[in-house]
Amino acid sequence: MKSHFLTNFLKASMNPLQKISESLEKKLISQSIYDLIEKRFQLVLDGILRIENASSIKYPIMYVEPSILVTGNTNSFDVGLLYARTIPLITNNSIHVVIQISAPLVAYGLKGTIHAILAHEFLHYLELVTRLSNSELLSDEISSNLFENVYSDNTRLLEPRTVFNDNTLISHITKRFPSGFRDYKLEDKVIKLWIEQKLPVSKITLDTNTVKLDASQLSNIKLDELLLQQLEIIKTKNSKIRKKKLY
Repeated sequence: MKSHFLTNFLKASMNPLQKISESLEKKLISQSIYDLIEKRFQLVLDGILRIENASSIKYPIMYVEPSILVTGNTNSFDVGLLYARTIPLITNNSIHVVIQISAPLVAYGLKGTIHAILAHEFLHYLELVTRLSNSELLSDEISSNLFENVYSDNTRLLEPRTVFNDNTLISHITKRFPSGFRDYKLEDKVIKLWIEQKLPVSKITLDTNTVKLDASQLSNIKLDELLLQQLEIIKTKNSKIRKKKLY
């Protein structure tokens, strides 16, 4: 699994649409789907630039995964579509974080939705680096229940307004992630135009999306000093806002 993600990481550093091109060559997706993704990929690039400008922090490497991730159990209340995820890779005593974006999100998502999801994953990235810097990631277990996972997700992430100075972007995030992301119009399009058309689907369980590092790995990881300084400022702001909420 690690070598698979590492391969994706190396490809993404060169061309974030590399896997989409490979899927076209293998006839897993049609030319029309490829053209649609390529055309709308500019929305992703615009979103990344927007996030970088709003945070003054460089966005981690991102690539488009040519499938929709379906997660859940047989209970219909536990089934969900995963449009993006944050994947940490530890290589040569350094941490590389890859943001994996699903092709159907690029193909069918509204601009605001795409930017909100990109920003949400960016918050995951910052939270991950924060926990690594504090040696808090010895075992990052993720619940296999979607409701429990949403609750944990919202209580751990940094407040968007402590990271971004873009009020519209903050509004996109808060409106679309009040208690976990749900976009029924996007879901309907993905089901009808992607899943029912037999386009690539990857089935996973949330408890497979787990990070485990031992103490020796954590002590040897080198993190970007400038990023750590920026995170200290953000964490101070975040702490003040959460204290206000409590009192």
